[in-house]
Amino acid sequence: MTTTPTTLTDPQAQALLLKLTVLADDEIILAHRDGEWTGHAPILEEDIALANIAQDELGHAGLYLSLAQTLGGSDPDQVAFWRGPDDYRNTRLVELPKGDWAFTMVRQFLYDTSEALWLEAATRSTYASLAEIAAKAVREEKFHVQHTALWVERLALGTPESERRTQAALTELWPHAAQLFQPVEGEAELTASGILPDLNAVHARWTDLITWHLVDKCGLTLPDAPTTQPGRDTHTEHLAPLLEEMQSVARQHPDAEVW
Repeated sequence: MTTTPTTLTDPQAQALLLKLTVLADDEIILAHRDGEWTGHAPILEEDIALANIAQDELGHAGLYLSLAQTLGGSDPDQVAFWRGPDDYRNTRLVELPKGDWAFTMVRQFLYDTSEALWLEAATRSTYASLAEIAAKAVREEKFHVQHTALWVERLALGTPESERRTQAALTELWPHAAQLFQPVEGEAELTASGILPDLNAVHARWTDLITWHLVDKCGLTLPDAPTTQPGRDTHTEHLAPLLEEMQSVARQHPDAEVW
């Protein structure tokens, strides 16, 4: 579908910049958590596969931040490596420790499904630049969903121990999942203008798909979710040490340009 480029007003540009930064923050933090499995995954093939997924997530973050830069945002490396936990706006879902393999796969499935649906809708954005990067990223994200959905099914329908671990992971992660669908300030206007997908519609599709796969296909139980969620500026105690490790080399060598 061909989109008509939209000229953004200043408030729209600022709201879109914030949305792109929020999306990138989720990608950066989740990629780091996935990267912690390098050399430790249960099988060699999966070690490589999850490292590739982490690399894809960082690539998506780069797409978001590069577009944000055209709207007045900072250099992507500055955004990633020179902000502290108080400035990051990622969900708590992605910053939780990697846990066991079931925890990582359930988290990745919840996240990837939401991102794939959002990106698919964003390919129809009236803002051509956003539609273009969504079209690039959605192909990879659909592969992520397929990959993690198979792992969740394999674990949930495997041994009693793997089923227990998968259900425990879902029970711990589910209260944080709805935060993926929190709008940013000014998002309603961007949605009304066709620039951003309808987040409520994406959430509804996500709920249907998640319920079908986890409950109907895998036999898991969805726990009750809290009726309210703290804002994205409220983090767990796990984000600060994650950023300290992730940003350590950049901060030790602030003037380095070529590695």
